Amino acid sequence: MVLAVTFTFGISVKSALFFNGKVMNIFIFFLTLGGVCLLFVCGASAVDSDRVPVMEGDTVTLHTDVKINQQDRMVWYFGVSRIAEITGDQSKICEDAVCKERFRDRLKLDNQTGSLTIMNTNTTDSGLYKLKNTSRNTDNVFSVTVQGVSAAEQDDMKRKSVKEGESVTLDPGVVKNPNDVMRLCFNDILIAEITGDQSKICTDEQWFERLKLDHQTGSLTIMNTRITDSGEYKLKISSSRFSIMRSFTVTVSGEYHLFIQCMFPFILEYSSIFFGPLNEKVDRSLKTMPGLFIS
Repeated sequence: MVLAVTFTFGISVKSALFFNGKVMNIFIFFLTLGGVCLLFVCGASAVDSDRVPVMEGDTVTLHTDVKINQQDRMVWYFGVSRIAEITGDQSKICEDAVCKERFRDRLKLDNQTGSLTIMNTNTTDSGLYKLKNTSRNTDNVFSVTVQGVSAAEQDDMKRKSVKEGESVTLDPGVVKNPNDVMRLCFNDILIAEITGDQSKICTDEQWFERLKLDHQTGSLTIMNTRITDSGEYKLKISSSRFSIMRSFTVTVSGEYHLFIQCMFPFILEYSSIFFGPLNEKVDRSLKTMPGLFIS
């Protein structure tokens, strides 16, 4: 881009020499050229935006990397609309009707750092988020892209149903960055973690030799599942600039058998004295019930 401008002004300089032949024109054109080039350099050094790819339904937090003091005034913008503000120990979120309609109580502001969290993201949340710290004269820009997925795709990825004894894999569904930190929690208890080229898995009695972690993709496989493995699993992918939270729901079903050994034979025998043929229907229906065994 700078080369194109230089080339254009180079022609103008030659034209000035050819038509006017005055040294002053040369000076003016080069002075103008220097100013334009300076503008391009300044433009190139403007605040770059961090790209934040998330999946619909995820929770994303945009980090500020600062600790707020009483003199700070921080304002978050979505496009040109102000959506959140912190001044000292006072914070405001979505004060106008448009913001409230768009985000519907899905924004959360950290009063200590100014970080902004967008919960249960949807495709309309895609766009530029800009943080202006007016007291420090700094800007942070985040380009958030929310990938839309159908309800069926969300169920397939985030809801897992298996039978007891089978294996289930929780796949992050993202390209793992070498600098990312990935943590997976079950009921808010950390069971697996990847930091750089290091990985850890929980080895307590509940999970002993049943967890397998793929260091390349970050996916976690639970082998020989138990009913007690049912519940919510939360994956957090963190970088220096943002973090993404994704939830998985795992349901492990077992086979339940009801054994009736003493009471029902007595009841059936006793009822036959009074009800006669009715007992045959009851007896037949009970014996044909799946999972019900009468000895």
